[in-house]
Amino acid sequence: MEKPKIKFGVCIDPEIAHKLDETVESLKDLKVNRSEIINAILAAYFKSDVDHMQKAREFIIRERKYTTT
Repeated sequence: MEKPKIKFGVCIDPEIAHKLDETVESLKDLKVNRSEIINAILAAYFKSDVDHMQKAREFIIRERKYTTT
């Protein structure tokens, strides 16, 4: 039996949204939507053996500095 999905809203940068829409368009043969793409990306992130936390931390700090200056 498939686990129920949990819905939540997110705010993303317009450039990221554009890239997400391009990805959806390029996978139209699979009839995917934004939610499926984001779920796949998050699954790959959290299920990989790579320690992404440090890179995410660095990226967030860098982005915050960029947007506040």
